[in-house]
Amino acid sequence: MSAHGAAGSDSPIDSVDSIDSPIVFPSVEWFQRLQELVNNDPEFRRLGSIDAVMGVKVGERVFVITFEAFECSGVKEGTEYDLIDADFFLEMTVEQWRDLVTNTRENNGADLSHTLNTLDLMITGGISDNATGDQLRADIFFRVNQSLQHFFDTSAKLETVFEP
Repeated sequence: MSAHGAAGSDSPIDSVDSIDSPIVFPSVEWFQRLQELVNNDPEFRRLGSIDAVMGVKVGERVFVITFEAFECSGVKEGTEYDLIDADFFLEMTVEQWRDLVTNTRENNGADLSHTLNTLDLMITGGISDNATGDQLRADIFFRVNQSLQHFFDTSAKLETVFEP
């Protein structure tokens, strides 16, 4: 069962049909497809306003995702230096991200052992951090966690392939 619970109607894949053309993870294109999906998803808007700049580290690669009000307003590939301007960043190994994305696809949303909150608690050192040690900005991850979970759960709609 997904982290969305038994109700089922809250599942991100209920609101929009699956996108079938394969897309490589990690890539700007993968995050842009996710951006498009959540920006057209009334459930994402229902979760409330989210104003945050999130970094995503997949191994050595860095992506910067910007949220403003009720939408994902920007996606770009970045560098370690860009993490300084992010409110927080999520960091996992390529294998851990692959496991998360695969689990999310297989379960129409992350199962309870693959939610962002669970991973932050279970992976040594956590997955969420702030590059400057600014705890107020780092805490945004926890304040908007439900929206971020929905963002990543929506990737269940993507036919994801992985870099070799």
